[in-house]
Amino acid sequence: MTNVNTEIEKNYRAFQKKLPAVIETHRGKFALMNNAEIIDFFDTARDAYIAGQRLFTSEQVFSVQEVIDNPVDLGYFSHALPQ
Repeated sequence: MTNVNTEIEKNYRAFQKKLPAVIETHRGKFALMNNAEIIDFFDTARDAYIAGQRLFTSEQVFSVQEVIDNPVDLGYFSHALPQ
């Protein structure tokens, strides 16, 4: 079973590292994250969340992070979406 908090933190740290490479081409979009990788970008957080629900089983965790200049970790309920 996945440790939810560990996975969420791993996704957020990976997003921060990848941000400089994606900010110009995906600014304002929402990145769907899983296993420290950006899976895809979406126009809305809702679209990213729905895609995450479809792509990942109930044992996995995914995160949604807005592509902005200074990403903010707003805590567990605001950017992490465990199934």
